[in-house]
Amino acid sequence: MKPTQIEPSVKSLLEKSLKEHPEIMRIVEQIGAAGGKAFLVGGAVRDLLLHKPTKDLDIEVHGLTLPALQTTLAAVGPVSLVGKSFGVLRLHGLDVDWSLPRADSSGRHPHVIIDPTMDIAQAFKRRDLTINAIGIDLHTFELVDPWNGYQDLKNGILRAPDAQLFVEDPLRFFRVMQFIGRLQFQPDESLNKICATMPLHGISIERIEAEFDKLLLKSKHPSLGIRWLREINRLQEILPELAATIGIAQEPDWHPEGDVFEHTMQAIDAGAALTYHTTHEKLIALYGLLCHDLGKVDTTRIIDSRIRSLGHEDAGVPLAKRLLKRLTHRIALIDAVCKIVKYHMAPGQFIQNGAKPPAYKRLALKLVPDITVELLAQVSLADKRGRNPNSPEPLTITFPFINEFIQKAEQARVMQKPEEPILHGKDLMPFMEPGPAMGALLKQAYEIQIEEGITDKQELLARVLRKE
Repeated sequence: MKPTQIEPSVKSLLEKSLKEHPEIMRIVEQIGAAGGKAFLVGGAVRDLLLHKPTKDLDIEVHGLTLPALQTTLAAVGPVSLVGKSFGVLRLHGLDVDWSLPRADSSGRHPHVIIDPTMDIAQAFKRRDLTINAIGIDLHTFELVDPWNGYQDLKNGILRAPDAQLFVEDPLRFFRVMQFIGRLQFQPDESLNKICATMPLHGISIERIEAEFDKLLLKSKHPSLGIRWLREINRLQEILPELAATIGIAQEPDWHPEGDVFEHTMQAIDAGAALTYHTTHEKLIALYGLLCHDLGKVDTTRIIDSRIRSLGHEDAGVPLAKRLLKRLTHRIALIDAVCKIVKYHMAPGQFIQNGAKPPAYKRLALKLVPDITVELLAQVSLADKRGRNPNSPEPLTITFPFINEFIQKAEQARVMQKPEEPILHGKDLMPFMEPGPAMGALLKQAYEIQIEEGITDKQELLARVLRKE
């Protein structure tokens, strides 16, 4: 294995990251003076070689014992020993893992053997993929690539350095899934065979959730990871509710792209291309698009020579909930996604039926606090774009009904939140005691406010007191 100098552009990106924490290179020099060697490893190297800036710095130290590394780091600042049993140390205030080479047994609670003298090729062989088994020698800025990961990176190939070590950690299966979506790389034949048969038990929901989040949040085409699950015949095992949509026909006039599964794949890619206020909103939208048509499995019928899926929005809610509970414990996320599923048809229905401002205000009230009317419009746009008959790529065109829906929601002033009630309990205090009757009157006042567009508090007060 002959190290090679990294490209100037890669070195420039690395130096930019290192300049944010000048103490890193001081520590590297001290490691060298103590007889050790420090290598930048993992995702940071992969991203740099893809010419992406990185802040996720992991440094593997060879040739020093754990006490010697701890002493070296302690000369710079307080050392965190939280990961010491795994051969990982951190400096307080510095977001960098300093680790020693180690061998782990399989399972969720592996037995860890720290080995500072481990050969670099052996150490890197324990990593999940060759593209993550590349290092940069921080003393010489040379590339260390014992498993030809750089070539795989250039060729867009996902490959395991060692098949046996790969299957010892079943989470790696889900990492392959999200890397397919994020990087648009293809597993080689050997990795596909491994992933098609490897056991997946013993992984916590939280760890699976993290990989699905990365797939949805960091991919231009998250569908690629889901399609891969289908290709290796594991979609039924992992997302059975989604697998059930394969072969569920749709009316060609409305859905020329094919079955419900194909539509869903295009829709999540369309959703990934949109802009959101927060990553949480994007996650809701993408999970919502993944689940939005699950109900078609149970509701699709031929009616008057047309393929119809009447009521699939409501039918999809329990299916979405069941799917999501296997991927996340975040109740707020599940509730928000279920709102997406239940109301994803509303924008089109509102325009088709000529809905008035009160309908938009009532819709906003139904969606709160989980989602906004604006986010529902985003989902509706992605849903509509997921209908390309000529390519797996979603459409990129706009649709007049979406623009009209947004315009009317803005006119009703409910894009971001429901209309605020203008009458409150304190306004009724001179006329009645707090209690159920007051609560009922306030609810009635809010309904009148929304239905009739009343904005004057005194006018609304007079109305509800007169009715009282």
